[in-house]
Amino acid sequence: MRIVITGGFGFLGRQVTSALLRTRTCGGAPIGRLVLADRIVPSESQSASDPLVEIVRGDLIDHLDEAFAEPVDVLIHLAAAVSAECEADFDLGMSANLDTTRALLEAARAQSAAGGPTPRLVFSSSVAVYGADPALPLPPVVSESTLPTPRSSYGIQKLVCEQLVADYTRRGFVDGRVARLMTVSVRPGLPNAAASGFLSGIIREPLAGLPAVCPVRPDLRVALASPRRTVKAILRIAEAERGVGRGRLEGGLPVNLPALTVSVGEMLATLRQVAGGAVADLVTITPDPAVEALVGSWPSVFDNARAAALGLEPDPSFVSVVRDYVADHPDAVLADTSLAAGQPRQGP
Repeated sequence: MRIVITGGFGFLGRQVTSALLRTRTCGGAPIGRLVLADRIVPSESQSASDPLVEIVRGDLIDHLDEAFAEPVDVLIHLAAAVSAECEADFDLGMSANLDTTRALLEAARAQSAAGGPTPRLVFSSSVAVYGADPALPLPPVVSESTLPTPRSSYGIQKLVCEQLVADYTRRGFVDGRVARLMTVSVRPGLPNAAASGFLSGIIREPLAGLPAVCPVRPDLRVALASPRRTVKAILRIAEAERGVGRGRLEGGLPVNLPALTVSVGEMLATLRQVAGGAVADLVTITPDPAVEALVGSWPSVFDNARAAALGLEPDPSFVSVVRDYVADHPDAVLADTSLAAGQPRQGP
């Protein structure tokens, strides 16, 4: 089996790669080659030295011939320009998100037309496909049957790509699966350009002893998923067989990944509980109307039934999300916290 991961050295790409290299299988089949395609490849990467791994370096749209040099069985498309980038630079978003995805679909179609295997394609979409249109407010609970009405260029681009994946699948060019990702928190490393990036920063930076700015009001509710749960869901959707019944992928609808609903104030209260007041006080609330309007347009409560049918569940609590982060990235945590041992901090 030959698997291609676009954005292979991005945050989620690295996590998905690590999970696949641990098992060296996908859906029970052995992996013969794992191709990581990305614009930038770190000089030091443990996965890059693995004998299963092949690297395609550069803008994907210019290197599709390398990615498809041999038949592709599974294609996990994670590469994208993120939300705030797309608002700041319309042309960047259209090129990186829409044009690249269309070119990728065409390469997969050409493989099928030439008698090769029909690639199983997992497209990483986003909760940003939803939005509260003044003429059509969002329902209290959102499901895959809720009409998407994006309120951002990023959301529009993701929705257009979803529809392309659906039509290429209907025509038999690919076996497409769409995973709508929730905001992933807590992300390690440096901040990115996503409008929702602060939902990691207000936890990650204080735990590292650094100040952070929260650009939204504390009562804003958001839908989150930890990196662990997100990676598990992406791989489950990639591996699922088509059909009716529990554990199978039924129909052509996207799958909204399981969501934990929490307010920003509850996130900050969790930080105070587990790391103390001095750490929590490193967060300054400075509302930014543009960020609040964008992130606030996304739904926060989801019907997780479609994901649950695949055996996927949301994180049980935000305490568990922070516990995972502390356990996975102890070197990035300077604050005095006992979460790594599973015990919340007591006292101020």
